Parts: sequence; C-alpha cells; structure tokens
Amino acid sequence: MAVITISRQYGSGGDVIAENICKKTGYRLFDKFILAEAAFEEGLSEQEIVDYSEDQYKAHTFFERIFGRSKPVAQMRTWVEVKGGVRIAEKLSLSEEQALSFVRKAVNSAYEMGNMVIVGRGGQMILRERPGVLHVRIESPLEERLLRVRSLPELTNQTFSDSVEARQAAQDLIEKSDAASTDYLRRFYNVDWSDSSLYHLIINTSKLGVEQAAEVIVDLIHQLERQQEIV
Repeated sequence: MAVITISRQYGSGGDVIAENICKKTGYRLFDKFILAEAAFEEGLSEQEIVDYSEDQYKAHTFFERIFGRSKPVAQMRTWVEVKGGVRIAEKLSLSEEQALSFVRKAVNSAYEMGNMVIVGRGGQMILRERPGVLHVRIESPLEERLLRVRSLPELTNQTFSDSVEARQAAQDLIEKSDAASTDYLRRFYNVDWSDSSLYHLIINTSKLGVEQAAEVIVDLIHQLERQQEIV
C-alpha cells in the first residue's frame, strides 16, 4: 500500500500521467469524491468540504503579501439551530487558512486509506515525513508545454487572429499557473516549488514521454510495495 504525490508544471502531462498510473495499478486518484470520503473520515460535514489547491489559488499581489490582506476563498452553507429548535441555513466565508486546513486534513486521511495518487495540493509537503510515499515532479520544456496547452479546450474553443496570438494565450496560461504554484508552496510551506530535494523523482516528459514516465513510476510503486511487505 503506497501513496504517490505528483507535482507538475502546467502543460507537462502530469495529469495524464496520474490517470495512467491509476489505470495500471488500480490506485485511486485523489479527486472530489476522495476528498468527500477523506473529509467524512475526519469528521467534517459535507458543507465543510473545500478543495483549495494550486489550481484554485491565485498568486498574491505585492500589497497582499506586505499587508497580509486576503479575500475569502470560498463560502459554505451550514445549518444552525436557533430558539424553538428551528434550523436555519447560515453562510460562512472561509479564509485561505481555513480552506487549506480542510485540504490538509483530507490529504492526511487519504494517506491513511492508501493506494492513492495525489496531484498537487501541496502533497509533497503535507506528507513529507510519512513513510510509504513517493514524491514525483513532472516537468517539460516550454515549447512542448505550449503545444499541449494550445490543444486544451480553454484555447481550442477560442478564435485567434493568428498563431502568434494563440501562442501568447497559451504562454499566459502557463505563466499564470506556474506563478500560482510557486506562490502557493512558498506562502503556505515556505519552500521553493522547484526544489529537487522535495522529490524522490523528477521526470522530464520531453525525454521519456508521458506513457513511459507512467511506466517508470509504476515500477517504483511496485518496488515500494515490496519493501513494505518485507518490513
């Protein structure tokens, strides 16, 4: 029983690799359904489930970092009982810290479930000291990432005047995502997202390809499982 965390550059193929790993191993991908299960195990209500990952995070501005200002990142509805036993719905705004706390609890609960692939969400830091975890980072050169991103629905559904405009739109998405991931790990865990010491394995998909990268990781998973059997 093992857990894999995958940190990926936007457009590197990391999400496809995660899906391939799950298909080859029978592991489960940490998604909204796993999040709900994990939250339930932690005693959280359905209304308290918030997935606050790098994908939902926006890099803070200079003034937000200096003055510590942050807007609520999510709202949840909960039921409260008032006089006479009447229950009414109450909206609560969640701060970054509260939303992040829910995700941390859910990731730790998912670790206890085992046989899990966790993409993003600071998994490499949340589970850094946990045994039986393989931390992987997926990278790719900018030109290859641009090709992948330009084929995404977000861009294929748009009309561009020329290829230069299409390329710039793809590059903007990449830069925005990379900036958010960098700021997320720095802000909440005080680490450099690209620091190689955070990972057991770093794969460049321009060298191996998405399918072969998944195979390499699966082989390491089997080795990790065998080591656990011996212990």
